[in-house]
Amino acid sequence: MSENQMREVRIKKLEELKEEGIEVYGRRFFKTNIGEVKEDGSFKIAGRIMAIRGHGNAAFADIVDSTGKIQVYFKKDIVGEENYEIFKKIDIGDIVGIEGEVFRTKTGEKTILVKNFLILSKSLRPLPEKWHGLKDVEIRFRKRYLDLIMNESARDIFKKRIMILKFMREFLNDKGFVEVETPMMHPIPGGAEAKPFITYHNTLDMELYLRIAPELYLKKLLVGNFEKIYEINRSFRNEGISTLHNPEFTMLELYSAYGDYEEMIEITEGLICFLSEKIFGSLTFEYQGKKIELTRSWKRIKYEDVFKEYAGIENFRDEEVIDKKVKEYQIEVEENETLFDKLESIFKKKIQPLLINPTFIIGYPVEISPLAKTFKDSPEITERFELFIGGIEVANAYSELNDPIEQLKRFEEKFKDVKDKEKKIDYDFVEALEYGMPPAGGLGIGIDRLVMLFTNSSSIREVIFFPLLKPKNE
Repeated sequence: MSENQMREVRIKKLEELKEEGIEVYGRRFFKTNIGEVKEDGSFKIAGRIMAIRGHGNAAFADIVDSTGKIQVYFKKDIVGEENYEIFKKIDIGDIVGIEGEVFRTKTGEKTILVKNFLILSKSLRPLPEKWHGLKDVEIRFRKRYLDLIMNESARDIFKKRIMILKFMREFLNDKGFVEVETPMMHPIPGGAEAKPFITYHNTLDMELYLRIAPELYLKKLLVGNFEKIYEINRSFRNEGISTLHNPEFTMLELYSAYGDYEEMIEITEGLICFLSEKIFGSLTFEYQGKKIELTRSWKRIKYEDVFKEYAGIENFRDEEVIDKKVKEYQIEVEENETLFDKLESIFKKKIQPLLINPTFIIGYPVEISPLAKTFKDSPEITERFELFIGGIEVANAYSELNDPIEQLKRFEEKFKDVKDKEKKIDYDFVEALEYGMPPAGGLGIGIDRLVMLFTNSSSIREVIFFPLLKPKNE
């Protein structure tokens, strides 16, 4: 029988139930979570029927809710002939409310003997008989609700994601940080290097940009005497999709007044170790077949030394050598790519996959760190780090530049060859700095990527409820 034919059969059952005066899309139901059902006593539970077994005057069914699964037993002479006829019109996928008593079957399985039941939602479409995991990956992401019904491991990923966010807030709140909210629509895209999504406000007759990062607004709060702040934020970048990139993603961004990048290292190590202990009860876990060891303190290596150690590049500013390496590694480059664009390509292809255990890369060049403070004795190098675990970039942090004159100079240098550069430079942010921002450390952590690590997921789409997908007809 085809899916459409099965749907028609179910619609017929629905109509028959309605004709009998039965409300098939029910109302509020007070229940006990299945996971809390004890060894004996009477309970009211509710959930989705995932299996039905039996014939004649009795049948077993499996019911699932968000806390677990339990077997229930329908017996004609217990529920009554009329109600048993209603039960026979129930299908796999229907949501029901059950009232009954717990007993043990001959095989020892905890079961509820049904005394009364209600149909709370009639399922008109049959659930998939089989769910082939990766073979159905497109359907799993496009119809995530089905994935969550059929795939316990998918539910576990998102339960763990929820736990991670909860524990993250617990860690930061205990350290005196407060959670804040900043705008998602910006008049100027800033705070990171990325192509923004553009929208339009009719009443104000102005273009706006979905935020690519909350950084500049959060720093304005530092100016406004908020000293320890964080935001778990949705950000948007109008760029490619990959196993590590989704156009809409979640970040943790935090700032600590009177701190610096060293404090951010301490917080990063502490937070990720705290999460690992909470989730695994250990500082060791496996990611994609590789053992990750979080025991502190984590490896630190300078930006310049990364290229020496892993790619044999003695001087990362030597363009001739970099061009040779690009050819050697068969890296495609686009016209007008800068030296640092090429270095980034080399890093992603040859170095990043090797950074399995936690590795802080420290001391990024000022050219690619326009918002970071430089070292006192090295004006070309910034007090910045990026953290890599399992071959994934997890965090980015630095000592924040709080010199308004230097900040404006860097903005102007960055956009000197851009038309309408006044639309790129956030002069309002520079003005805020002129009122005085305390020295501070700032940190951004990609929450989706962190969840990937803690759930052993190979793709960011596995850890986002509804990842962006191409339309079906493409």
